Amino acid sequence: MTGPSGVVERLYFGREDAERDMSDGLLREGFLRTAAYDAAVSGRKMLIIGRKGSGKSAICMHLTADGVHPGGTALITPDDAAGDEIRRFELQGLTHDTAKSLIWRYVFAVQAARHIVAHAKQVHGLRRLPRPVKALRRFLRANGESADEPGLYDRLLHGVTGLQTSLSLEAFGVKAAVDVGGGPPVSEGARAARQLEVVERGVAEAFTDLDCAGSHAPLLLLVDQLEQIWSSDAESNAMVIGLLLAAKHVSGAYGKALRCLLFLRSDIYDTLSFSEGDKFHSEELRIQWTTTGLRDLALARARASAGAEVTGDRLWREVFPPAVGGEDTAEFLFGRALPRPRDAIQYLNVCRDTAVERGHESIHESDVLLATRQFSEWKLQDLAKEYLVTHPFLAHLFVMFQNTGYVVMRGALEARFDAVAETLHRQYPAYAEGLTAPGVVDTLYGVGLLGVRRGNDVVYTGGAHVPVQPHETEFHIHPCFRPALGATHAIDLHRYEPRALTDLLLRSSSNASAGVGPPVRRDFTLLEELERSCGSIQRQVGRAVGLPAETRAQLSQQVVRVMSDASQALLRLREGEAVDAHGHVLAAAQYFTTVAAQLLASGVDDGSGGSVVRRIEDEARRLTRTAGGSHTGGGGSSNS
Repeated sequence: MTGPSGVVERLYFGREDAERDMSDGLLREGFLRTAAYDAAVSGRKMLIIGRKGSGKSAICMHLTADGVHPGGTALITPDDAAGDEIRRFELQGLTHDTAKSLIWRYVFAVQAARHIVAHAKQVHGLRRLPRPVKALRRFLRANGESADEPGLYDRLLHGVTGLQTSLSLEAFGVKAAVDVGGGPPVSEGARAARQLEVVERGVAEAFTDLDCAGSHAPLLLLVDQLEQIWSSDAESNAMVIGLLLAAKHVSGAYGKALRCLLFLRSDIYDTLSFSEGDKFHSEELRIQWTTTGLRDLALARARASAGAEVTGDRLWREVFPPAVGGEDTAEFLFGRALPRPRDAIQYLNVCRDTAVERGHESIHESDVLLATRQFSEWKLQDLAKEYLVTHPFLAHLFVMFQNTGYVVMRGALEARFDAVAETLHRQYPAYAEGLTAPGVVDTLYGVGLLGVRRGNDVVYTGGAHVPVQPHETEFHIHPCFRPALGATHAIDLHRYEPRALTDLLLRSSSNASAGVGPPVRRDFTLLEELERSCGSIQRQVGRAVGLPAETRAQLSQQVVRVMSDASQALLRLREGEAVDAHGHVLAAAQYFTTVAAQLLASGVDDGSGGSVVRRIEDEARRLTRTAGGSHTGGGGSSNS
């Protein structure tokens, strides 16, 4: 069996975009079938919704591969020019949503007609085309749609012109557009709808004549990459709503012979508001990834690139280290990435690349830790880019969380926002209505930067999670972004560092020359009082169930350090050594005063957190009085 070094050299988890992954062959070989994929293929769902990088395009591209879907597929990915045509398309007498649904229906009908003409010979083996198929071929020729590979933009131009004026419908026995409906003059929109119905009936008749629904899988029309042409304006929203209406319409117009699959980013879909929206819930499937799913994806990609001999145990025990920072490696990695394949692929690749660059034969724990910082910086930048259209101000909110604790209480967040609100309102006046403290909380939760404490868990956005509620006060920065923001501890709490031994104690032999006498009862009393203060604070921390658990643990750890240092000083006193007990106690009192201020700044003064702050302040004042003065020196501290 090849050693880990050979595996690492071949190891590759894929590219960030499905199109290049497919061309490299890794998407086909390392594709992981998921519930979303099965629902799409089976026809149970029409809308595949997910965040950027969640695997929507991977499903789409996999379905377009030769031999994957026996009924055939047609991929529709609008570019800027096509998107501009759809956004500008309108018809007198119709709403924007309905007008745009007609142009999408035209695109679908022409795509289906072109498929049928080729399909009748290639799949059904017909030498003589049936009458309905011949009619479709004549229609395509008459309307400039018979070229081998006309682009979507050209097809849209033909459709726009035809629907706004007149399509050539002679192939279906209609001599002129005015013959479609008869009777009194109709509006531009009504005439376009009637023309389109003629075309759709012709397509449906051809499907029926060939018995496509009964003899093979349906044709799949796949629409992807809508985010490339969406601009968060009314016309863009109408374009997407029109697409939804058109896709639902054709599922009835062509029966089981044709289905649409739409791949939409969740931030786009969730902004839509239209009267028919409630009718699409049963068609939705939101892609959600678990740690187990991402582990399976990583193994599938590893085996596709490095060979079938890579088992799960070998990947996570030999190629990667078994643990990072005492945590299972896979749990460490996938807990520090947003739950989506693109992030997992990037993270795993940068771990591998770091190991190779450092000349390691396997991926070391130090490689993972070094890669984690790089990955975090990428993801923070990517988050701002991902939501640039809907939240252009997002990057300016990151300053609120730089070099702070990753636990953020609502009060502290509101105070930080107040400091930047005026600047944000001036720079982004169009978004000022939503740029409030509650609005910012909702935004940061929605994009995944912040999670919210609910019971014993911290919940990050995704799935069916409810929005942040007004009574919820404790938020956590997602682990993915903590290294880049410098928020690696629960709160920005200084670490207690006792003075160097040379500053705190003097050997008995040097006491006389330093003017320090032998230990006296007061020295013991001062240090014993410090121990009692530490115990009092510890008990108050233990009772403060409203204080964030991570904050309690971090605070308790530092109080234990102070108490341990006092106990060691007492031991040295008892052994006859001279200790500067007065300076020691004043330094601890000053440290407690600093901690109380830091806790207040972090917003924990609400509820039981306030009682902890008050207890620390009280004990700091009592120690200062007991020592008989103030102390401006320091016990030495550094950021934890």
